Amino acid sequence: MRDWLSHRVASSPDEAALVRAADGEAWTYTDLDRLVSETAGRLVAHGIEAGDRVGVITPPYVGTVGLVHAAMRVGATFVPLGQELTPRELSERIEVADLSAVICAEPTEEDALAAVDCVDDTPVFSVDEPTDSAVTAVHCVEPDPVDEPEWALDDRLCILFTSGTTGEPKAVPLTAGNVYSSAVASAFRLGVDPGDRWLVSLSLHHMGGLAPVYRSALYGTTLVLREGFDPGGTADDIDTYDVTGVSLVPTMLKGMLDSRGTLSDSLRVVLLGGAPAPNELLERCRDYSIPVYPTYGMTESASQIATATPRQTRRRLGTVGRPLFGTDVTVVDEDGAPVDAGETGEIVVDGPTVTPGYLIDPAEGEGSSPTLDRSAFGPHGLHTGDVGKFDENGYLYVLNRLDDRIISGGENVEPGEVADVFREFDGVEDLSVVGLDDYRWGERVAALIEVEDPETEPVEEAALDAFARERLSGFKIPKTVAFVDELPRTVSGTVDREAVREALRERGRALAGGSEPELETAGFEPAHLSEPPDSGSGEPVDGDRDGEAPDDGDETDRSASEGSEETAEPVEIADADAVASGDDGPDGTESPGESGGEPVAEPSESGSEGD
Repeated sequence: MRDWLSHRVASSPDEAALVRAADGEAWTYTDLDRLVSETAGRLVAHGIEAGDRVGVITPPYVGTVGLVHAAMRVGATFVPLGQELTPRELSERIEVADLSAVICAEPTEEDALAAVDCVDDTPVFSVDEPTDSAVTAVHCVEPDPVDEPEWALDDRLCILFTSGTTGEPKAVPLTAGNVYSSAVASAFRLGVDPGDRWLVSLSLHHMGGLAPVYRSALYGTTLVLREGFDPGGTADDIDTYDVTGVSLVPTMLKGMLDSRGTLSDSLRVVLLGGAPAPNELLERCRDYSIPVYPTYGMTESASQIATATPRQTRRRLGTVGRPLFGTDVTVVDEDGAPVDAGETGEIVVDGPTVTPGYLIDPAEGEGSSPTLDRSAFGPHGLHTGDVGKFDENGYLYVLNRLDDRIISGGENVEPGEVADVFREFDGVEDLSVVGLDDYRWGERVAALIEVEDPETEPVEEAALDAFARERLSGFKIPKTVAFVDELPRTVSGTVDREAVREALRERGRALAGGSEPELETAGFEPAHLSEPPDSGSGEPVDGDRDGEAPDDGDETDRSASEGSEETAEPVEIADADAVASGDDGPDGTESPGESGGEPVAEPSESGSEGD
């Protein structure tokens, strides 16, 4: 097959492909195809060819959407890189993915240059006018003819990043078949309508933001693109542009409800993932008839693994539903053997949406290009590192991580990476980084820091904060700290992590003189924060963590669905799972699909897909 946009423009040339939320400017599929053809031709003129890996670190411009499709038209692998990453973090990703080129914009040019400084032969291009002579403007050459390649299902379409248990970035290659199969399975679960409009406010380097870009071309629906997130503005855009679907993480949804009270009744699907969703938020959505679909997904599965419909969660608060069509989910014990319904174990995933493996840095492999690491795979598929269980009716519940990974506002934070940076600071002897329950963010990063004498020789906290912010993204900086002369340890000498949490709960505070606390979550920064309800303690209650999802850098990132068809009539795509089980549609009527009828409200969760 050719690139998906070229197929779509032949089928739906005059349909709306893209709307820019900032000003309402719209592009038909013909308009978008013209932009992509020109961009692809310029990339070819700059030497980009089939098989290359193109890193993109640009804001969520219309041109960024064009680059997604242009890479596919050229036959190159699209590698989105997060704007919030430091040059050190960007450089790690550039090396692991063995990028052929990096494309930046004016706001990201300085970081892009710093990131490639230690990487040989990686040219930097800009979609804007460069400010540094080392950067070449994409538009400085005339487009060359493009010899459009044929894509096979096992060709690498994109590479996204998540973090491993050691804190090192893990490169996740997704094939054309992975993303295509995910789009099909999502359509079966959520349904598609030719008039669907999917709002993207998640960062495009997360699967939850990138998946709708690919899916809109496959479905023939409209993508509404926001250049950033703020609660009130995003809620208003849903109303202004008659948006029918949106992917959110819980803190985003809560902020929107706090800002506007409810959301437009144009919504058919709110796909909620990337972090655990408090039951209070889910019940609030139900009260306002907001159609929330709790989802569990990950970057490695090209987004959704399991998704619950509003009707399914009505009597099963905390579930993330049944696996999507074609996806096999097995819960296994410590020996890798499947467990019975009701028993907990590690979630293992298999099927056509699952990545073929993780990329190994070329410097660590045997060849000159990245090879695949499949050590996380077993007889039943990819071991996710998440703990969960099935109930007797086949509904999945995600409980927590096997390791100590912190999921804060939809972003994965590896304690080891944070600790390694802090240990480099003069005066820090050791530390333990843990997650503390947080009403707004699910978990907040906290650190108990061991120094020689916290009373007579205190650490310069403002300098420590500045030191860390030069080396870590803002969401990884501990929001709560305490200083001790010795970390609590067990009799075996290991750090007693529960004692660490207790110490932080008792005397933890923000770093003195540090920057204003920030949390860059899933590509958004909250405009304001609200206090927890008076009736609660602010701490999540039992069950709030069901549905936690791994990254996506993740993400995971988690994802969404859109719509397709050339006919004027709405198209309902039946969910094979619902047909087999006899589940009603979300409007409470018997329905072959789970997307038709009037939207009902329901919450969501996810298992870093935010996608």
